[in-house]
Amino acid sequence: MDSQRWQAHARSFGPAADLYDRVRPRYPVEAIRWILGDAPARVVDLGAGTGILSRQLAGLGYEVIPVEPDAGMRAKMDEAGGAPAAVEGSAEAIPLPDASVDAVVAGQAYHWFDPDKAHPEIARVLKPGGVFGPLWNERDEGVAWVAALSKIIDEQGGGQGGGTQVTPLGPQFTPVERADFRHSVTHTPDTLLDLVRSRSFYLVAEPVKRAAVEAAVQGLCASHPDLAGRAEFELPYVTEAYRTYRIS
Repeated sequence: MDSQRWQAHARSFGPAADLYDRVRPRYPVEAIRWILGDAPARVVDLGAGTGILSRQLAGLGYEVIPVEPDAGMRAKMDEAGGAPAAVEGSAEAIPLPDASVDAVVAGQAYHWFDPDKAHPEIARVLKPGGVFGPLWNERDEGVAWVAALSKIIDEQGGGQGGGTQVTPLGPQFTPVERADFRHSVTHTPDTLLDLVRSRSFYLVAEPVKRAAVEAAVQGLCASHPDLAGRAEFELPYVTEAYRTYRIS
């Protein structure tokens, strides 16, 4: 994806903040604890979006600092409550002092970062021994109907992103570790369609392309043997969690 298109995708979520917050999945507590441990910690949620992960962190007892560049997403986070007010900033310019936090996490956000600029910034704000943990909820494409849904999305240009893109953060960090955690979310045909509508490829698409995507998803729900005639069904996820520690 060229730089102009990438920027358009990255800026697309603010106008759809309400939809995003309503339909995007939460993260397994086990994945969060695997990254952060059980001890009290001051945690930056980098690219915090509408606060989905920030609210979970606050609920688990961590001191969370949500950092988000998009004004629409910050407004939705503040409206929703459940976490401290969002701070304007980005992975490339974190508005915090040096060595001031125990951890930095990034839920469904690291693939939007410029690693050449973000990695030194993450290292700067982390205390020695602090952890950086990006994580993603990825659809479990080992399930036949989920693979068919992913094919629809990929064919319409929605295949960017993905949790396999974590790169070594350089000599200031330990090697990257990974663990996977499985969970599922209950959907109806309507909420599944809303989930697809929350994706950046859909948000930047022309009306004709949006209509084609909607028709394909509706057709999948109506015709796939695992979905046809069902009012509700489970969408399985594999949460890919990563962690790497700031070297003293």
